[in-house]
Amino acid sequence: MFGFVMPMLKLMTLTVLFDAIKSGDLKMDDVLSVSENADYKNPLWYPASKMCLVSGQKITVRDAILGIIVLSAGDASVVVAEHFAKSENKFTDLMTKKAREIGMEKSTFGNASGLPNENNLMTSRELGILAKYIINEYSDMYPMFATKRFEFDDAKTDWCRDWNRTHTLNYNKLLFLMPGADGLKTGHTDDGGYGMVASSKIGGRRLIGVINGFHGRGHDALAEEMKKMLNHGYKTTQTKVFFHAGDVLTTVPVWYGRYPTVEATVNENVAITLPKDYSLKNIRVMARFEEPISAPIKAGQKIGEVVIEKNGDIVKRYPLVAKNRVRKIQFIGRVIKNISVMLGGK
Repeated sequence: MFGFVMPMLKLMTLTVLFDAIKSGDLKMDDVLSVSENADYKNPLWYPASKMCLVSGQKITVRDAILGIIVLSAGDASVVVAEHFAKSENKFTDLMTKKAREIGMEKSTFGNASGLPNENNLMTSRELGILAKYIINEYSDMYPMFATKRFEFDDAKTDWCRDWNRTHTLNYNKLLFLMPGADGLKTGHTDDGGYGMVASSKIGGRRLIGVINGFHGRGHDALAEEMKKMLNHGYKTTQTKVFFHAGDVLTTVPVWYGRYPTVEATVNENVAITLPKDYSLKNIRVMARFEEPISAPIKAGQKIGEVVIEKNGDIVKRYPLVAKNRVRKIQFIGRVIKNISVMLGGK
């Protein structure tokens, strides 16, 4: 079911930004320019969460990230969007493209800032997919989501200095309430109520929770509700890990390779969370791939998938990847290989 989750869609804005940092196209100390669209005097920002930026100002990538995470700064999201695509409207194309890449088939985006827009729609399930992706793919940056307090110290006006002195604490009150909580994002709109995408790690187990359309009394009540939900999850479920990241699951035949096979592995734990009393007899885990795979093969290249079936239905999929590089044999070697096959060899 769709819900209005405008402020939490800033997680997708951050995801596009994190990709640029991970690839080396941006660094934390690089500076971004503030346009009139992100200026605090723009009427759009009067009632909204913001860092209180001024047109012509420069802010670092690090401050933009912390502003979005801690202060839910829509103005910083506009700065990010305009850096990549010159406008929020064009930036939504990047958001949509990234969403589809990671399996978010239904989410749509009307802007990067989280301000009300009829196209800002995401499902609770897809918010959970996004949270898991951020946690797994950006391990160096994810700890920033646990930041409890951020005071932006480059205010350009007296009004902004007063604003920044009184707006420093993370809206995610779960960070102050629940040991093990370390992210991710909250939001609120008049139409959609309160929402939260949260994660906590206790005793080596990580759970992700999503609440949408909560109409309680503020962020504190929202955090209490999320704490109840996550604690219920820890008490009533078990996580079964079938394979750990880096484990060799099988070997796959290689065609025209300098080696006859390549080891197949996974980049993350292959696991499923189930009710504590659920029988594993109803669970089946399979590696699927087409063989032989043609060389050359790069380390980390996807060569198949691992699926977990529950009562015959696929409930989770993981990429099956090559553990090592396999180079292609030279032309004369391929000729010999072809002749061998024609003569009944392998």
